[in-house]
Amino acid sequence: MGDLPARCARIAESRPFTIGIFGVILANAVVLGLETYDGVIEDAGGLLTVLNEVFLAIFVVELVIRITAFAPRPQDFFRSGWNVFDFVVIGASFVPGLRDNSTLLRLVRLARIVRVVRLLPDLRVLVTAVGRSLPGVASLGVLTVLLLYVYGIGGWLIFDTHDPERYGTVGDAMLTLFVMLTLENLPQNIDMGLELSGWTVLYFLSFTLIAAFLLFNLLIGVVINSLEEAREIEFRREQAARRELAAATEDVEDDRRVVLLDHVHDLRLALERIEHEAKELAAERPDRVRPRSGS
Repeated sequence: MGDLPARCARIAESRPFTIGIFGVILANAVVLGLETYDGVIEDAGGLLTVLNEVFLAIFVVELVIRITAFAPRPQDFFRSGWNVFDFVVIGASFVPGLRDNSTLLRLVRLARIVRVVRLLPDLRVLVTAVGRSLPGVASLGVLTVLLLYVYGIGGWLIFDTHDPERYGTVGDAMLTLFVMLTLENLPQNIDMGLELSGWTVLYFLSFTLIAAFLLFNLLIGVVINSLEEAREIEFRREQAARRELAAATEDVEDDRRVVLLDHVHDLRLALERIEHEAKELAAERPDRVRPRSGS
């Protein structure tokens, strides 16, 4: 029994096991979609119910294997938020009374499909990046609302009587400017402003430059920075899992692989720092960085 956790860990981390669970999740998604068609329910409703029970049984076996891999400390399984999510989604299917409520049961089955995020590392990174970018995005949202309000008041003062449909109140003006963030109605607004005065072009151009370009570029910067942080978090999480797996076995190659990945990661970070410092030096002293002439 002492080798059981190590075997379960190898199974849980193996590529065929991951691909198999990924296929089951996709099949579960297909069955869930078929249940939205009345004709399919009439012809094969019983089969779909059996398939859902089979999928649930497979997910339970998968969860047992992954929890057993953490023996003799199964509580360590719940250190990962993804593991907690999997446990809650699968365990919810056994809550008393839930199976009698078709709406809640479908929601639980729908949540199982979201588990595919855990199986795809790149998708996990994106989801983590979205979560880490929320504080920065929220700050940009406040700044955007403030900008819309300031320009909305300005638009109301300028175009209140000329275009009351779009600038009759500060709310209408903010809504018009919000749509203008996509640049969709910019030409129409400029034409409307030119009917009043040529100086109104400055109003629309300044708003476009500040809101549509500057704020969007700041948003992209926040997301990219969060993406880099998420990649670092995901790498450390995977390395921690590899170390636990290597410690549970006597194979020296597993330990060497973990150390080698650490060295490669540190080397990549060092190269990125060197590249960043070289760009800063080139920007500060461009006269010292000149291409060599050919011989």
